[in-house]
Amino acid sequence: MAKKASKDYFGLGRLVSIILAIIPVTAWLLGAFTRFKEGKLVAGIIRLIGLGFVLWVVDLVLMIMNNRILRLLNV
Repeated sequence: MAKKASKDYFGLGRLVSIILAIIPVTAWLLGAFTRFKEGKLVAGIIRLIGLGFVLWVVDLVLMIMNNRILRLLNV
């Protein structure tokens, strides 16, 4: 039996995740929390202190297309 791939924003439904991604502050915070949850400390800090707007736009497009946020840095 294949394992179902987990989606971003804590496994919430697609519509809820898209709504949360539209709101800049929630997308910014949830993106950072998601990266911290994955154990990617540096990537989470970068999401909190820098590149917030650019990552928000990219995350919004990717959330609509495939329900995943951008994995820019895997550190």
